Amino acid sequence: MSGTTVVALMWEARAVDGRGAELLEWARAQELARDPLRRETFRAAQDRVLVITWWEAAHAGAELPELPEPDPGLITRPVHRWRFESLG
Repeated sequence: MSGTTVVALMWEARAVDGRGAELLEWARAQELARDPLRRETFRAAQDRVLVITWWEAAHAGAELPELPEPDPGLITRPVHRWRFESLG
């Protein structure tokens, strides 16, 4: 598409100790308002879950569907979010 770029949204949360599998299941079950070009889910030490979605957008600041915050009782801190623009 002319005039568009690929934007990657990163969503990372840390579960309460011992609830990493529950957070992972929760993140995988979240549906977005529309389908991204690609979506990947990762897990890491300390019960952390990372979801990356890729989107075609007019610019890096475009409004895009994002995963919500999980129930506060499931996570140890607010979700971290980053937005990146592809450089090819």
